Amino acid sequence: MRKKMVAANWKMNLLQADALHFLEAISKSHLIDFSALDAVIFPPSIYLEKMISRSPQGVQIGAQNFYFENNGPFTGEICLEQLKSINCSCVLIGHSERRIVFSETPQMISEKLNAAVKNGFNCILCIGESQSVRESGDHLLFLHAQLEESIGQLDENVIRNLSLAYEPVWAIGTGLTANLEQINEVHNFIRSYLLKHFPTIGSSLRILYGGSCNEQNAKEIFSCPNVDGGLIGGASLDCSKFLEIIRAAHEVSGIEH
Repeated sequence: MRKKMVAANWKMNLLQADALHFLEAISKSHLIDFSALDAVIFPPSIYLEKMISRSPQGVQIGAQNFYFENNGPFTGEICLEQLKSINCSCVLIGHSERRIVFSETPQMISEKLNAAVKNGFNCILCIGESQSVRESGDHLLFLHAQLEESIGQLDENVIRNLSLAYEPVWAIGTGLTANLEQINEVHNFIRSYLLKHFPTIGSSLRILYGGSCNEQNAKEIFSCPNVDGGLIGGASLDCSKFLEIIRAAHEVSGIEH
């Protein structure tokens, strides 16, 4: 049985004091003492080291972004070796905002994923379609192409620590959420792809939902057979809401709390 994962993507939000207060509030919650769930927070990179040092047991702190080269003249970037030096071992790759706002190409995302998995990082790889692709009816073809260009050529031995996050771009920060039929269609499609291409581990890789998931709809979404948790945006900035989403994952997993 796949462990549920609840991941918080803070994007460019919260000040350091807010971030540390968030951790403190989580530390005081009984919800954090669990063995069957994984929790990850992706804060702004300038908070990584301090948050890692203060993170309560059961919460992993990850990097929203990095560059795939080991070092060099790449102003403003951080590399995997630098992340390792502060005990960061989890990264987010391919978020739609990196693809759209910062023009990360499929080739760059593939390079980043290759570097991260080969360095033993836990990775969450985001894929998802725009509203125009969804309306064209070609969303599964589009998602298949994203999967092929990112993990299609990778050996299953190196992607054991990979999770995928389906984030319909049209449902990020818009208040819109894919309905259960749409979520099930895509998550079942991704599972079929994983089983076909990675027969040994395809059933064990997690698929998260990442489109306006919040404390009100999390339990219903997490109850879908191939939804293994959520990549949470806006709702993860409020500790009480984030804990409610963790509670929903607990309840779906049948964990006492």
